[in-house]
Amino acid sequence: MPSANHTDHSLTPQAPSISSSQLTTAHIEKLRIASPFAYQIWENKQNICQSFLTSYPLGEGLTHQQICDLIDDYTLDDGLEGELKRADEAGVMTGLRRLRELLMLRWIWQDALGIISLERLTNELSNFADNCIIFAKDYVWKQMVARYGQPTFIDAKGQRQLDDMAIYAMGKLGAQELNLSSDIDLIFVHRARGETDGDKTNGTKCIDNKRFMIKLGQGIIKLLDSNTAEGFVFRVDMRLRPWGEGSDLAIHIAALEKYFADQGRAWERFAWLKARIVNDIDATFKEQLDHITKPFVFRYYVDYSAFAALREMKSLIQNQVAQREDLDNVKLGAGGIRDIEFVVQAFQLIYGGRHSQLEVKPCLQAMKVLHDFDFLDDQTYQNLEAAYRFLRRVEHGIQAIHDQQSQRLPSDPVCQKNLATTLGFESWDDFLKRLNEHRQNVHLPFDRMVTERQIATNTSVDTENERQSLTNILTEENNQKLAQFWDSKLVQNLSPEAKNRLDTAYPVLVHALLEHESKQGMANVALPRLLNLLEAICRRSIYLVMLAENPNATVNLIPMLSASPWIAGELTRYPVLLDSFLQQRYRHLPDKEELADILRQRLLRVEPNDEETLLNVLRLFKNNQVLAVAASDVIAERPIMKVSDSLTYIAEVVLEFTLERAFSELVNRHGYPINQQGESVTESHNGFAIIGYGKLGGIEMSYTSDLDLVFIHQINEQAMTTGARPVSGMKFTARLAQKLMTYLNTQTRDGRAYEIDMRLRPSGNAGMMVVSSRSFERYQLEKAWVWEHQALVRARAICGDKRVQHTFNQIRSQVLTRHCDINELKQKVIEMRDKMKDHLGSDQQTQQQGKFHLKQDAGGIVDIEFMAQFGVLAHAHQYPELTQWSDNVRIFESLATAGVWDKATCEGLTQAYLDLRAAIHKIALANEEIVVDAEPWQQTREFVISKWNEIVV
Repeated sequence: MPSANHTDHSLTPQAPSISSSQLTTAHIEKLRIASPFAYQIWENKQNICQSFLTSYPLGEGLTHQQICDLIDDYTLDDGLEGELKRADEAGVMTGLRRLRELLMLRWIWQDALGIISLERLTNELSNFADNCIIFAKDYVWKQMVARYGQPTFIDAKGQRQLDDMAIYAMGKLGAQELNLSSDIDLIFVHRARGETDGDKTNGTKCIDNKRFMIKLGQGIIKLLDSNTAEGFVFRVDMRLRPWGEGSDLAIHIAALEKYFADQGRAWERFAWLKARIVNDIDATFKEQLDHITKPFVFRYYVDYSAFAALREMKSLIQNQVAQREDLDNVKLGAGGIRDIEFVVQAFQLIYGGRHSQLEVKPCLQAMKVLHDFDFLDDQTYQNLEAAYRFLRRVEHGIQAIHDQQSQRLPSDPVCQKNLATTLGFESWDDFLKRLNEHRQNVHLPFDRMVTERQIATNTSVDTENERQSLTNILTEENNQKLAQFWDSKLVQNLSPEAKNRLDTAYPVLVHALLEHESKQGMANVALPRLLNLLEAICRRSIYLVMLAENPNATVNLIPMLSASPWIAGELTRYPVLLDSFLQQRYRHLPDKEELADILRQRLLRVEPNDEETLLNVLRLFKNNQVLAVAASDVIAERPIMKVSDSLTYIAEVVLEFTLERAFSELVNRHGYPINQQGESVTESHNGFAIIGYGKLGGIEMSYTSDLDLVFIHQINEQAMTTGARPVSGMKFTARLAQKLMTYLNTQTRDGRAYEIDMRLRPSGNAGMMVVSSRSFERYQLEKAWVWEHQALVRARAICGDKRVQHTFNQIRSQVLTRHCDINELKQKVIEMRDKMKDHLGSDQQTQQQGKFHLKQDAGGIVDIEFMAQFGVLAHAHQYPELTQWSDNVRIFESLATAGVWDKATCEGLTQAYLDLRAAIHKIALANEEIVVDAEPWQQTREFVISKWNEIVV
């Protein structure tokens, strides 16, 4: 028995070319078994078929140009004296049908012999259909213009313009994955109302554009769809057009826009997901259509309403299948092709507005992107891909038998045996066993998506009883808050659709609160935060659908709200984060390489100069990832070092891609700057680097950390860039720094990426935004204060030109390893520390009340940080290895290893530092004050103060 992929031909076969002269009896027998339809063509027209296959051997593919040439050849006719000209309508119809017959023979035979991949077969079929449509449109258009003149309209500027028709391919053809005997779903759209420029003096007649376009559409359908003695080219289905059967065959842009706004239904979004314009049209016309259709299909927000439409469509199809007793349908039956398409399309509709990479049309490609974005896990993706290839191969096998648009398994035993043989199975039973395995692999994820998300685990069916239970456990104050919410103007003024969505989501939320109360007794803590969230999302009611469609995830949301006011606040401020949160992406935190891959995928489809989309992508990525770390921190109580590592990786990845994008944008505008060696810089050696100070430099980022940055370069500031609009190197670097600040610091509806602090650059706020590495070196050696050298201890190169980063590392090492007067250093460090305590620490009254500022008071984090910095500045001239690290933990390890301080001191300071930082992280998640009761920290403070007095004082 063959394996699952034995007969799906998923890879392009490495088969030798098979010409007509190489056809054997075995080849012909395979054709006879696979397709009585194709075998009859071979038998009746053997000479014609052999000639065709000599020119186009079975083992070779057909190019786009070959298909165009074939259509051209088969629609030409010999005129007088052998002159070639276009045939009349009857001749064109005959020629196209004869060509279709020969191509069908060829494709069916290739498929039966297993020498053509699924992708190549469907692509060639679609290519043929596209070019038949284009040919038919052009052919009929010329006839129409000769009779009525050119269709025209008056544009918004009062100018007369030519009208045109865009032909949308929907369904399989739209996705360029046409079947062997598929019909083609089309929609005709023209530009505007108007009339033709016909003139009776030259024998043409003026008619309105609507009538012209309807006649044009009718002519196209007639050429392709009419069933003559020669058969047909393609069955044409127009039922997907706005208002369906009985409506005008062609529609203009304004009417299409109005239809989408007033009448467009959820299932039509699935249909338009695969819509593709087949023919070439004017760029302005194309832009207008995209402006209308894209927002209809893809919503800016994460759109869970697609699941409701999915269930309705599936229910409708299941009823139709049952009524027709069509249970053996490999497309519409349970676990069939349609189920796979639904799973893929539902994810595309839900997330396509956020991830433009999902806007691909072919099912296999879309499935791959969903897997890349982790919407499909490895096993589900492998199962769905294998099933799709298998089922499409079966579908082609069924349709090849009699050239019928059918997906039903044959009932005749002889046909069953022949189909099994064609597909590579020993028997019909073997085939059914494999078919059912694939169906089951499809049915499980589909059923999980469509059915299970409707009902939360252990949800009570007695909704009214659960509401009463919630009332009983809530405090009087919270019951009052709940009543005020329902009576509020916000809720009373909701649209009917939004109100219905709130009513649907509320029982899920009630159940989630009761679950939380039963396990942790914290429903009264969670409720006020939940109400704040509901107030934020009610008007954007798609988020209510999200809660209702993810009942089990919503149950897990409530403990997060009670555990962390910070998480609750982030979700309330940026509800767009709710989707990733409900998907529980925090169960796995990606490393830096994975983070970079995620952001790279997000940025692939951001067009150059589209700054708004770029800003949204950057902020959504950062906010999603930081929230995931916070959720993981709350649930798993991850070690503080791991939390900081993750938060630092996120910042590093954002900086890397932001620099890459900003540099590219400026190069496109001004060309490449010249480096200090007189050479043009490149993308890999762009002459620019970003230096991180503070928590970023020390790999100690927290949830609310800003970024302390310094920009340095090695670009010739006087030399002009190489582009058509050159600027000086100084201006280029200044604009690059400013663009980086804009990308990182601009507030959008999804928040900002990071707050940026540039005060640690040479000369602080009075200094240049970006400096050369030479200027930076001179400043650090000649002008910098001791506190700036302290800051340099915590600095490290984050991203940019490796050579500039290397130069920075050399400067840093040179500065930090200089010999200094230790007594003078102590004095400067103590002065700076006292100044910070006076300005930033808690006042005397607060201290007398037994309070302790974890960061700024004596014995707090800053004391420990200053000791680490002092240790490096005081001893690195003797032990250069102390400059290797920028984070405090490894600095203390280096001090212990070098023997500068004893191991117990270093380990004690490290533990105190980690304990204090962990406490500050928890406080941040709880939105509490950093000033806490001093008593629990008494022992830690005494140790830190004693070491401060011993080391610094």
